[in-house]
This record gives sequence, C-alpha cells and structure tokens, in this order.
Amino acid sequence: MSNKTIQQIEDVVIKFAGDSGDGMQLTGTQFSNNTALIGNDLSTFPDFPAEIRAPQGTLPGVSGFQLHFSSNRIFTPGDACDVLVAMNAAALKANLKGLKKGGIIIANTDGFDSKNLRLANYPEGVNPLEDGSLVNYQLHTMDVTKMTREALKESTLGMKEKDRAKNMFVLGFLYWLYDRDMTSTLNFLTEKFGKKPEILDSNLKSLQAGYNFADTVEAFSTRFRVEKARMEPGTYRSITGNTALSYGLIAASQKADLPIFLGTYPITPASDILHELSRYKNFGIRTFQAEDEIAGITSAIGASYGGHMGVTTTSGPGMALKGEAMGLAVMLEIPLLIIDIQRGGPSTGLPTKTEQSDLLQAYYGRNGECPMPIVSASTPSDCFDGIYEAFRIAVNHMTPVIFLSDGYIANGAEPWRFPKSDDLKPITVKFKKGLEEGEDQFLPYQRDENLVRPWAVPGTPGLEHRIGGLEKQNITGNVSYDPENHQMMVKIRQEKVDRIAEHIPLQKIEVGPEKGKVLVLGWGSTYGAIKSAVLELVAEGHEVAHAHIRHLRPFPKNLAEILHSYEQVLIPEINNGQLIKIIRDQFLIPAQGYNKIMGVPITKGELVARIKEML
Repeated sequence: MSNKTIQQIEDVVIKFAGDSGDGMQLTGTQFSNNTALIGNDLSTFPDFPAEIRAPQGTLPGVSGFQLHFSSNRIFTPGDACDVLVAMNAAALKANLKGLKKGGIIIANTDGFDSKNLRLANYPEGVNPLEDGSLVNYQLHTMDVTKMTREALKESTLGMKEKDRAKNMFVLGFLYWLYDRDMTSTLNFLTEKFGKKPEILDSNLKSLQAGYNFADTVEAFSTRFRVEKARMEPGTYRSITGNTALSYGLIAASQKADLPIFLGTYPITPASDILHELSRYKNFGIRTFQAEDEIAGITSAIGASYGGHMGVTTTSGPGMALKGEAMGLAVMLEIPLLIIDIQRGGPSTGLPTKTEQSDLLQAYYGRNGECPMPIVSASTPSDCFDGIYEAFRIAVNHMTPVIFLSDGYIANGAEPWRFPKSDDLKPITVKFKKGLEEGEDQFLPYQRDENLVRPWAVPGTPGLEHRIGGLEKQNITGNVSYDPENHQMMVKIRQEKVDRIAEHIPLQKIEVGPEKGKVLVLGWGSTYGAIKSAVLELVAEGHEVAHAHIRHLRPFPKNLAEILHSYEQVLIPEINNGQLIKIIRDQFLIPAQGYNKIMGVPITKGELVARIKEML
C-alpha cells in the first residue's frame, strides 16, 4: 500500500461512459452495489442508447451510467458530474457538457485514435486530449486497452475476449480512488463466471491490475472517502424501480393470498418486470409472454375473471394498443393492474429515454366515458409501496387500476430498506361463495356502499351470469340499450372511482410550510429534483413547499385545500404540461408549468432558478 493521503468528502457524482459494448452499465451497477454495501446514500441514472447496436465509436452508440453517492441523504443522480470516465472520443463528446469545471476526466487513450476521433465527428487532426481544450478539467489519460492486454498476456483467451475485461480495469482503478473493498465484485464475478474459469480469471486479473495501477501511478496523490450516510436503522439493498415493483406485486399477492397472472408483451423499458417475475413461480406467479399487446391484456382479464390478479405491463405505445381491452375491464368491473413504464413519444418515440408522457392517456385515452384509478411511483424504491397500493385498490374496489412509472425510475437505483411483513397493510379479498339467504338469483351488479360489485368466480353453483363489453343493465347485468340506464351506469362507474378518495391517505406536504408563497406540486419521477430544490430554498428562508401526488385519480380529498393555501403553484413535469391541465380543470387555479422534454430528468438547479423567478 502506498503512502498517499485520504481526503474525506461528502458526496461524489461519477459518470461512466463508453460504447454500448464497453460494459459501462455493469461497471456502474457494480460500483452502485458496492456503494450501497458500505452504507452511502445513492441515486443512479442509467442512460442507454436507443439503438440496439449503433455503430461502434459513434455518438448514438454511447452508453452512460451516472451515480451520485453521499454521506448525507440525497434525492437525485446529481445535476453535474465530478468524475467522467470516457472510454472513447464519442463518450467524452456526448458527456463533457455535464462535467463540472475542475472535474476529473479519466480517458482511455486507445479510444482516441484517428478512427474513433473521426467517428465522434471531431475535425480532422483534432484530439481533445492533446489540444488544450480540456485545460479547465483535471485530465488523467491511460491506455486501458493496452494495460488490460498486458495484465492478461498469459491468458489463452483471444484478443476480443481480453478486451472485454477493460471495464473491470476501470472499476478496479475507481475502487482504489474511493478507498473501497473489492469483495462484493469478486463475489459477483465468481458467481457469474464460476463455470468459465478463463473468463473469471481474466476479469479478476483486470480488476486487480486497475487497482494496482492506481496505487502506483503518480497522477493521483490523494484518495477520497465518503463516510456512511445517516439513514434509518434497518437492512438495506440497492434496488431499481422495476425490481422493487416486482417485489411489491409478490408481497401484495402473498398478503392477499391471491395468485398473480402476468400476461404481457415485451417492450422497453417494462420488459425487466417480466424477467423478474418469471423467477418466482414458487410464489404462485404465472407469467405469459403473449404474441402482442392485446393478447397480453386480454389473457390478464381472463385470469382476473377466473379469480386471480391479472397484471399486464407495457409502455406508452403498448397502452394505446390495450385501450379497447381496458374499456372491457372497466365494463366488467374486475380487478386488473395495467403497469405503464413511460418513455418518450409519440409512436415509437425515444424507447430508452424517460418522459412523463402518458398521464393524459391514462386519464382519457379510451373510447367512451371510461374512468379508472391512477397511482404513480416517485422513486425506484417507492415502486414497491406504489404497486402494493394499486393492488389493494384494484381488489377492494373491483376496478382496473393504471400504475405509472417511467424509464428513469425503472432503471435508476437507490437504497431500499426491507419492509417487515407485519408492517404491510392487510389486503382483504372477498369472493362471493354462493347465493345467500333470501337471494333467488345472482345479481352481478348489485353494489355495496362503495358501489363495488361482488367478485364471482366462474363455476360457483348459482352464480352464473353474463359478461361482455355491451352496456349492462343496472343490478341484473343483462345487456341494455336503454338511454336512461346508460346514463345512470356511466354516472355510477364515475362515482365508484370518485368514492375511492374516502379510502386513500390525505395529501401531505413533503417539505416546507403549510401556507406560503409558492407550492411546487409534482408527480412521478420529478420527486428528487423538486425535493432537493425546495430543501435548498427553505434553508435560505423562502416560503416554498413541496407536495407530491401518488393518487392521481381520484385525487386525495384535501388537495384543493392545500392548493389554495399558497399564492402561486408551480407544476414541473417531463412532458408538455399534462398534470397542469387536470389541476387547472378540476381546481380552477392559475398553476404555472415548468416543462422539460429532452428524454432526461429535470435538474435541481433548473428548478431553483425557476422558483426564484416566481419569488
């Protein structure tokens, strides 16, 4: 061990960037898991290229992974980076604008040869590592490719296979720089490549070579250490939104003693939920990859009709295709979960980029008057609680429920404290078991005080009834074309959704005073940026508050009172203004919007500036 000094710092933002074949997502994930294990708070933002395999070395092929870790509580992946790892010229060009002045650049010189510079659209003869254009940054260059090959010179692997271990060299280098124990990654590699000894050996050697190189090179005289964050006591793990969502479904299924059937069609960024749930057949979960979006949802409707919890997952384009079947579920009044992991649109849009694109589609995107509850998640770990709540509403109120997440939440990670089973709200499921005393026939649309109809499993003697998409006669469920009956049924279906407001928590203020100058109202993945911005402004003495809505339909019943307690309301969204239209319509207030539609999250700095303008 060298005698270099260790400097304590509070927080760091690192961006790993390279070709989509350079293993940047794996490197970022390993560093994140290691960070979670040592007890730092963290927030990540994986930034995938939209092309499955864009030409190597080009700007569209750059894959990035941003990680913010701290000894304090943090809520965003960071506005700008302290460290940029650039595996090639395109990675530097695409990400330099996001690096703080004075920040560290770790550049792989092999990725800056004439071919890579040309592919990254640098002018002929220009190399940013040599022309002085990076004078405002701390530039550290190393030939990662050459040193990885040198470390593996005795390996019998081919050159291509050796080069695949480059990312482990970089990871070892950063583990040294941030004074880390490498055990978590050693264990991961052993588990992943245990049956391929040569590949395991190449990765382990590269990891150690990167660590040793950092220890001996003169360029870094200081190492950095970030102490543990002060977090609530408990057992934590790093979790992504889609994984937390899957676990929330399993927990709700177990609590309700109701098996899950997932009928779905793969679509970015929702496919990971199918992959994750398919591993848990031991919990009575059935997964079915259908031939298209419509078959996915209709199979789930069939499962719900049969007495299971039908679930379907999709993104914006898929939800558009599921529209008619969603209307069928509203007409049948059966539990169903439609999970929409939003992405940039319209049409195929930006498959790997984030956008809060589908709130208006969730509200209005079906034919006829077709109301259904909408629940959203605000952070990766919040997907667990959010989907658990959506499951509860669907079962207790006999209704399909839309659950909204997005690409930023789905792929991002943060520490998640394991809940205890006893801490989870009970979910009671009531099936109608047969005709009760005094009942001559089953009336499928006879309702309780919450306008909820009974759940009758097919094959139960005496409970035969007609189902389908045609309008139902009130109470009997027979087909009816009567105009007065249709109007009454439309009003009943709306009132049923509205009454759910009596059974959801009141809206709370996250940060700030209960009355004041500006309320920043958010939903979904803007949570971290809004909370960070408002905390900063409150600390400066401004009368600013933050409220974040989970229940988007119906709204919590005290929302109107909160909105009228502030002089101005700002609604930041990663869309062209969707929640703001609904808020203006329902509460008649002159809310102002802040909209960013670039496929990336809103930053804290942007919001601080916008709120200060209003103040």
